[in-house]
Amino acid sequence: MKKFIDTIRNIFSIEELRTRILNTIGFLVIFRIGSFVVLPGVDPSKLTGQASGIFGLLDTFLGGAFSNASVFALGIMPYISASIVLQLMTVAVPYFQKLQKEGDSGRKKINQLTRVLTIAICMAQGFSYVSAAIEPTAILDNSFFFKFTSVIILTSGTIFCMWLGEKITDKGIGNGISMLIMIGIISRFPGSIAAEAITRGMSEMLLFILELVALFFVVLVTVALVQAVRRVPVQYAKQVVGNKVYGGQRQYIPLKVNASGVMPIIFAQSIMFLPAMLAGLWREESDFANYIGTTFSDFTSWQYNLTFAIMIIVFTFFYTAITINPNQIADDMKRNGGFVPGVKPGKQTGDFLDNILSRITLPGAIFLAIIAILPAFAMIAGVNQGFAQFYGGTSLLIMVGVILDTLQQIESYLLMRHYEGMMKSGRVKGRTQAA
Repeated sequence: MKKFIDTIRNIFSIEELRTRILNTIGFLVIFRIGSFVVLPGVDPSKLTGQASGIFGLLDTFLGGAFSNASVFALGIMPYISASIVLQLMTVAVPYFQKLQKEGDSGRKKINQLTRVLTIAICMAQGFSYVSAAIEPTAILDNSFFFKFTSVIILTSGTIFCMWLGEKITDKGIGNGISMLIMIGIISRFPGSIAAEAITRGMSEMLLFILELVALFFVVLVTVALVQAVRRVPVQYAKQVVGNKVYGGQRQYIPLKVNASGVMPIIFAQSIMFLPAMLAGLWREESDFANYIGTTFSDFTSWQYNLTFAIMIIVFTFFYTAITINPNQIADDMKRNGGFVPGVKPGKQTGDFLDNILSRITLPGAIFLAIIAILPAFAMIAGVNQGFAQFYGGTSLLIMVGVILDTLQQIESYLLMRHYEGMMKSGRVKGRTQAA
């Protein structure tokens, strides 16, 4: 306990770190307050405050903003969808490939295009949300003017959430976009546990305890997946500069089993929201749209889980490919006099690293997909939907990934100021730890 208190004291004794933590808390409080601001023209007393199926999962990510018909009802998801589209284009479209290679100016253009596409997605999702997701009895005047103004307000809310996320990244701790999603998830966690305990009652308290124990082990496995690495040995040749000898030591390249972190889950989940929301526009006119809407609104259906798992595996490979360049790592090693024992420097080293990365990414992606669909099995086993969403799945992966990333950044500040780290047994390994 004393070490914990000393660590907290050290954290707040660093002025820059203290300011960043307070800024992050302030921005998150603003985000949570906005989640309870209801759209004009909606009677909050007639809202049930609950969403089922895929909408219930989306409501968990947004901290209840979706079911509350809030101005933040779409949250940050349209921006994530736009980011997915632009990242796919940087692989397939030569123009975007050129922009990506232009450095800061190219990234600025891509960011501008991402924002424009976000607005377009907000318009489509906002109209679908107003038409199909809000209870008709809660709308005071279901006119064109109400729908038009609501879409504008929902779009503005998403843009404001984007601004909050960018401010958290620049002036706070952690990745702002991921932090907004995480705080929405955590806000529903205590209520979900309480609801599950009340549902079980004293007669089934032992079963509830077993559920908590199972959740504990799922968290352990998830942390192990997030932090698992394959260490590749690197030997550096000795160099004599003047009267001093440099190099000669052996180091390691830590290739993460889950190098893409939580991003494949976020990408796949944001796309999985689209079929149900878009099908709601034509559900009454088309039987096929009704089937799509019903199937993809139920995240326990095998069609939903199979599609979700495949998308996670694909996005894991895609995101790993665009974030880790084995040839670049090999070139940097060659310039610094480093080599992998038994492998020639240059292209062969790049091929060697790429082969290792492919081998560890496949089981990592499959394991990631299995954890993501665990809530469906939890519900089949009798766990209620609210608690099942934390029983593995996207919610748990996002919380573990973001928390580890944030703790790693805090520990970096402590170590730079020559304080002890946060963990007595070793360093905290976040998602953004440098190789």
